[in-house]
Formats: sequence, structure tokens, C-alpha cells
Amino acid sequence: MSMPERFDCHYCKDSLLGKKYIMKEDTQYCTKCYENLFANCCEGCSLPIGSNCKDLSYKDRHWHEQCFKCSKCSRSLVEKAFAAKDDLLLCTECHANDYSSKCNTCRKPSCSRKMEYKGNSWHETCFLCHRCQQPIGTKSFIPKDADYFCVPCFEKQFAYQCCACKKAITTGGVTYQEKPWHRECFLCIGCRKQLSGQRFTSREDYPYCLECFSNLYAKKCVGCTKAITSLAGAKYISFEERQWHSECFTCMQCAISLVGRGFLPIYLSCFIEASFLCDSL
Repeated sequence: MSMPERFDCHYCKDSLLGKKYIMKEDTQYCTKCYENLFANCCEGCSLPIGSNCKDLSYKDRHWHEQCFKCSKCSRSLVEKAFAAKDDLLLCTECHANDYSSKCNTCRKPSCSRKMEYKGNSWHETCFLCHRCQQPIGTKSFIPKDADYFCVPCFEKQFAYQCCACKKAITTGGVTYQEKPWHRECFLCIGCRKQLSGQRFTSREDYPYCLECFSNLYAKKCVGCTKAITSLAGAKYISFEERQWHSECFTCMQCAISLVGRGFLPIYLSCFIEASFLCDSL
């Protein structure tokens, strides 16, 4: 009659027949040896997590089920949302109170659906227009000193009104004769071309582009009949109440410039000179 095959703990060699045991990598261990050799140490109580206990783990750290709790308020974190800060586990409420940004209005944690501006944050329902006290939400707003305004309220309270279209000027704009204008409203009175960023002049308080002003008011050259305007950098010669561009004031015969030279007028009739000759002829 053969002896029955032994079934012993791999480590202490005690018989496991009729006893509880644990298999690890096809090898059997009694519960005591298994816990001494392989059980994880609980981060909470520093005791081994026995085979009859649930082992809860997070980032290679382990806890008994009853030890897995918030480091501040001690409430259980089992099957609950939690956050980690340094080596501490915190419930979402404690984490929000200690580490989340605070609403600039109510000073309560602003975790989700928050507004942020220049390092400050608000609950969406706390970010209000200073004038109408309505939530600004995702709409455009304009800061003024330490307050914030929705665009309609800012325009009513602070914005200049364009003297052309009478609407608020919220960005940019130009000033002419101490009056505000939208850039797109500041136009030449003649051709309606936009004058913002361009050279222009005025007559009787009306703005003109250089071209319109020259065509309407500048003296005309007797030689080429085109406008003479010093605004465009042109130099001109005046003789007996008539004007010429410097480059147009030339000898009718040799075409040499008469600027700074002696010349002789050539008359047609009624003592009106038709042109000029240089005095070298």
C-alpha cells in the first residue's frame, strides 16, 4: 500500500491538507507564509494586507479598504472620485477647498465651467457686468479700471460717439478738430475716400484728400494746366498773377529752365504774354 502524496507549503513545509492555501506562479503557500513573503504593506496603517482583505491600489501604492480615505477629512474614498496632491489622497471637496482656484466674486472654489481673465477666475454665474449685473458668460466684455462691462453697457456709459454715424467708437477711431470719428467714417468730403492714415487737408473745416483739394482749389499751372499744390511738395513760379510749376517755366525756343534766370515775355495782343524767351537769345 503506497503512502499518499504530500501537499506542503512551499516555504515552511507544513502540510496544507485540509487547510486554506494560496497559489502563486504554480506554487502553493500557506496563508501565513504568503502574507509574510508577498503581501503588500498598507500605506495607511503600515500593516500587511492579508489574503482575506481587499487590496486597493493607486500608482504602485496599496491600502486596506478601510484605510483608503481622504487624508484631510478621513472620509472613505472607496468607489468615489478623488485627487492626489503630492503624496496625499484627497476627496474632491477637500482638494477644491485647499488647492483649486477661488472665484473672484464669491471666493468659493471654481472647479468647472469657470471664466478666467488675467490670473483671476469666476464661476460662470458670478462673472457679471458691473452696470446691468447680468452674467457676461461667453459674450465679449470690456474691462474698465477694476470692473468689467458687457459691450452694450460700456458703449452707453463710456464710449465716444462718432460725429458722422452717431454710433459708439469701441476700438480705434480718429480725432479731427476735437471730434471723434470711426476710421471708416472719416472720409474726404469730395470723393468719399477714407482718410485715416492718409495725408489730407481742409477747407472751411471740411476734410479733403490731396487730389480733391488740388482739383477744386489749387492754382493751375499755365504751362501744363495741372494743379499746383505745395502739399504734394511742388515748387512753383508766380509772374503777374499767374503760376507755373518750376519744371514748366521754360524758354519757348530752347526749353531751358527760366528759374533764376532773366527772361523776355513774348506778347500776343492786349499786352498779354503768350510765353517767354531766355535772355541769351
